[in-house]
Amino acid sequence: MTADFGLIGLAVMGENLALNIESRGFAIAVFNRTTSKVDELLAGRAKGKRFVGCHSLEELVNAVEPPRKIMMMIKAGPAVDEQIERLIPLLSPGDVIIDGGNEHYTNTERRTKYVESKGLLYIGTGVSGGEEGALKGPSMMPGGSEKAWPLVKPIFQAIAAKVGPKGDIPCCEWVGPRGAGHYVKMVHNGIEYGDMQLICEAYYVLREAIGLSNDELYDVFAEWNRGDLDSYLIEITRDIFSVKDEATGGHLVDKILDTAGAKGTGKWMSQLALDLGVPSTLVTEAVYARCLSALKEARVRASKVLKGPSARYEGDRKAFIEHVRQALYASKIASYAQGYVQLQAAAKEHNWPLDYGNIAMLWRGGCIIRARFLDRIKEAFAADKNLENLLLAPYFREAIDKAQAAWRHVVSTAVTLGIPTPAFTTALAYYDGYRRDRLPANLLQAQRDYFGAHTYERIDKPRGEFFHTDWLSLRRNSQ
Repeated sequence: MTADFGLIGLAVMGENLALNIESRGFAIAVFNRTTSKVDELLAGRAKGKRFVGCHSLEELVNAVEPPRKIMMMIKAGPAVDEQIERLIPLLSPGDVIIDGGNEHYTNTERRTKYVESKGLLYIGTGVSGGEEGALKGPSMMPGGSEKAWPLVKPIFQAIAAKVGPKGDIPCCEWVGPRGAGHYVKMVHNGIEYGDMQLICEAYYVLREAIGLSNDELYDVFAEWNRGDLDSYLIEITRDIFSVKDEATGGHLVDKILDTAGAKGTGKWMSQLALDLGVPSTLVTEAVYARCLSALKEARVRASKVLKGPSARYEGDRKAFIEHVRQALYASKIASYAQGYVQLQAAAKEHNWPLDYGNIAMLWRGGCIIRARFLDRIKEAFAADKNLENLLLAPYFREAIDKAQAAWRHVVSTAVTLGIPTPAFTTALAYYDGYRRDRLPANLLQAQRDYFGAHTYERIDKPRGEFFHTDWLSLRRNSQ
């Protein structure tokens, strides 16, 4: 049997993706470095299906119909480079190598150019949705050699999640050249960090400020999931509050140690935002919140020494729950606004022709941040393809106007009660900074010019004209 597609790497994501591909009518050849995994798959979940098991790369390449499409689902980094070097001598001009891992976009930029120099085509694609998404329909964000897209499009769009009134719009479309696909996936993951942190802060405020039980929290999140906050993350958070611990009979969420890990993509987005000079503050705070959570033993020691307020909120509980919902929604808008500003800056930097509305639709199904909210982003960019910031789109501007008083009330209440809400707070600070035509950076520039002759611009002179003052000679002498 000749295969339509080849896949390397049979860890959970790779195995599920292979089963997804076969279920859509394509024959697939599979290879794993530990060849026993191939045999186990063919004897188990793939038994009787259109699978070709291969014990070497040569077998895999020979089993796939030209032009070959070979996808790697292996650990990001040097292992991908090593695999590419092994594949290149075995492939023919026009064949496609695909990297489906969580790779840093700079590696995909480099690899696209290198593989193309060998007469082959290269795709770096983000794949989001976890194990279930890989099996039933992920969100896919491909970029790389544009000539490769028509070759993989039928397969990628067949296996991707589907949305729309008829459920026929695939959450997979060409993103752009070279590393664009992996960059968009990175921003997706950074937004995911922000969404998760915001939800955790909403939970923490409701628990600490007004003492909601897990059963009450279940009802709150169930209600929220029927409105503007309808999303996968709100849905699974609701479910978490219902799960009991088999060992103790209590709620499992209360038995989980409060330390969080991170795989790197959130940190990448934050680092690259600094390189671009864009204020992606919410993902940065989300990363730092995880870092602080990891200092468990230090926090336990500090809790015995450091003091703060411990009072409960004494106002109307029902009204406060609604305020938290509005604060969560407004903060979410600010978070996505930051993510899109970073995408726009990266597109300009790397000459990527990104379609921002379509990107929102790639995330509408299959992925972790899938939400009703994303339809509004699509509409915003459809109305104005040059939209400078989502905060300026009429729908989002009106939503924040409506939520603003509640947002400020929740943040100020949290501060008063000593409940940490770094993501809520930085989202509000970003909004307040962005809406002001004048910030205190004039004093900052004066300081820089005073101690380092860094110069400054004047409000009464054209932009780009710089000045320096001898501050020492002009200062008032202190007595």
